[in-house]
Amino acid sequence: MASSVHTESHAESPALREQFNTAAQQKDASGLGMWIFLITEVMFFGGLFAAYTIYRSSFPDIFGAASRTLNTTIGAVNTAVLLCSSFTMVLAVRAGQLGKRKQIAVFLILTLILGLVFLGVKAYEWDQKFIEHHVPGPSFHMEGVPDQGHAQLFFSLYFAMTGLHALHMVVGAGLLTWLLIENSRGKFSADYYTPIDMIGLYWHFVDVIWIFLFPLLYLIDRYLKS
Repeated sequence: MASSVHTESHAESPALREQFNTAAQQKDASGLGMWIFLITEVMFFGGLFAAYTIYRSSFPDIFGAASRTLNTTIGAVNTAVLLCSSFTMVLAVRAGQLGKRKQIAVFLILTLILGLVFLGVKAYEWDQKFIEHHVPGPSFHMEGVPDQGHAQLFFSLYFAMTGLHALHMVVGAGLLTWLLIENSRGKFSADYYTPIDMIGLYWHFVDVIWIFLFPLLYLIDRYLKS
């Protein structure tokens, strides 16, 4: 009897994988897997946040001076871009729930474009840091700061944290591209939109990380005295 029900469920839903009995069970398992993955990512980024906090409390003047060299306008623009991308990603998930393939494509494309805009702006900002000799290494130099070593420490963390975040954005862009290809093949419907939902969670996570990075790296040393 159980085998018969299992066979019927798979016949009704071609997207249902063999190891699951129902589409709901498959979606729940996918959601659990994604949340476990995101928790490991939080722990990974948490180590960098902790390192930054410890070093900033140890060398507040140097970190404050280095932070004030960052372009807050660029940071604010990228924050707005990512917030807009989260909104379009939500709309893509909603379109998936309604089974509207054209809307799925439109909102995924908008999300992808916004993600690429973010990466382009970030590349421009990094290029400016190369020009200013604020990249850690033999050519590093920061005007008006006697302790060049700890200034390099700030920028080492800055490039590590923003670089890792950008890498996650690149992965996200790849996943959005895959969703667009799958959508064009008619893989998604109101009954099956789990990949859109799961990648949406990933995209929101990447956005939230930036929401913490922006004030930590760009703002806190401008508006708070150590």
